[in-house]
Amino acid sequence: MKLHRTRSLVRPLTLALALTGAPALGLAVSSATAAPAVAAPYCGIEWGSLTKSWTQTTTASITDVRSGRHTCFDRLVIDLSGTDRRSGYVVKYVSNVLAQGSGAIVPLRGGAKLSITVHAPAYNSTGRPTYTPTKRTELVNTTGYSTFRQVSWGGSFEGQTTIGLGVRARLPFRVFTLAGAPNGGHGSRVVIDVAHRW
Repeated sequence: MKLHRTRSLVRPLTLALALTGAPALGLAVSSATAAPAVAAPYCGIEWGSLTKSWTQTTTASITDVRSGRHTCFDRLVIDLSGTDRRSGYVVKYVSNVLAQGSGAIVPLRGGAKLSITVHAPAYNSTGRPTYTPTKRTELVNTTGYSTFRQVSWGGSFEGQTTIGLGVRARLPFRVFTLAGAPNGGHGSRVVIDVAHRW
């Protein structure tokens, strides 16, 4: 009797499910595959970590190197004076940053190294230095920074200046230039921002 009742219940249920197009016995299998969830980029940053460059040259000279901490990135600023014409640059991750002229390795702390070459000298037209760091291995104090570990001088030679930037890891970065000196007057800036994380 129980067997008869079970069969009588199963048959109408199977028939009803078949008529509605639903799978039998509650074994629902979706025919559409759900797309994997993709996390939004950190702080909306989509800079990447590949080489950034611009071929512009200038007669301006480097006068200072500064840094700052921001919510999503650490920032390095290279100041130039003498003209509002912005300088070109090549910024890239390398195994070792090499000094201008000598090719010597610039020692840097951190898990990754950025070579920053600005198409401008750190001296004027008579050869007089326009930027002389107090400590060549510590251009700025990076204590407490999320990403920066060390900023070192790589020298200036034949109109090119190199700075080594040691960072925590190979992280996204961007480079851009600004016309105008930070406190007004003629000048320009090369700005390098390195994200705190991917």
